Amino acid sequence: MIITGKTKVLSVIGNPVAHSLSPVFQNAAIEAAGIDYVYTAMPVANEMLEDAIKGMKAFSVCGLNVTIPHKENVIKYLDAIDKDAEILGAVNTIVNDDGRLIGYNTDVVGFVKGMKQNGFEPAGKNAVLLGAGGAARAIIWGLVQEKVASLTIGVRNVPKVKPLVDYFSQYMEISLLDWQSETFDQALQGAELLINATPLGMYPQVDNMPPIQWDKVQDGIFVYDIIYTPAETLFLKTAREHGCKTLNGEAMLVGQGAESFRLWTGMEPDQRVMTKALRKALEQGK
Repeated sequence: MIITGKTKVLSVIGNPVAHSLSPVFQNAAIEAAGIDYVYTAMPVANEMLEDAIKGMKAFSVCGLNVTIPHKENVIKYLDAIDKDAEILGAVNTIVNDDGRLIGYNTDVVGFVKGMKQNGFEPAGKNAVLLGAGGAARAIIWGLVQEKVASLTIGVRNVPKVKPLVDYFSQYMEISLLDWQSETFDQALQGAELLINATPLGMYPQVDNMPPIQWDKVQDGIFVYDIIYTPAETLFLKTAREHGCKTLNGEAMLVGQGAESFRLWTGMEPDQRVMTKALRKALEQGK
């Protein structure tokens, strides 16, 4: 790749951001598409966020990804945001449209596309979500928009999660249950889609997983873990051995990045190339 004065610049900003794998798979997609772009990572201190967004206009940066801790705070510096970003209260992608900065949240698209690309249509299905961490808002909103038949959220601390569920209950009825209760086990028996949105099982705590009664889980349902390190968590391994179809968090990570790429360039990236680059980086990082 030769960078010239005509090369268009994309970047991810965060604090910290050196660990981000976005440059790995975005640059792989850029190379595969044969377009004159480059993607980098730029650390932005919390107090410098406004200046950084002004700099995006000043330097004609074409697009940004936004990661922790700036996803919420960046909104006030933008000219417009899309519906997903508005509902979630967070932006992870900014497009510079001739000096007009538009914010998007591509996590929803990444989450949903991951399932569909692996042959599972969530519409009309009974979904059970484990945990309500950082990605849960995008997951819940994605399931609402896909019109799942029912949504049950199992957590260890019901009062803590209740405000989140109350917020989304304006869009559909959601059951919030203690994941060690009999009522939750009953919901689990009817699940056709089971999602782990907790960090349980993430490297290095690979021997952990949510306290699921696997004898309550139907054989052959679709089980989705948004963790991607390790590639197969104990949760997914157990699900696979139970006869379930499984999917890890690579699909959501690459999917949201692919949607950002499309917004910036107007092109559909090769997600196979992106996934291959991501997996190689993850293996090298071990």
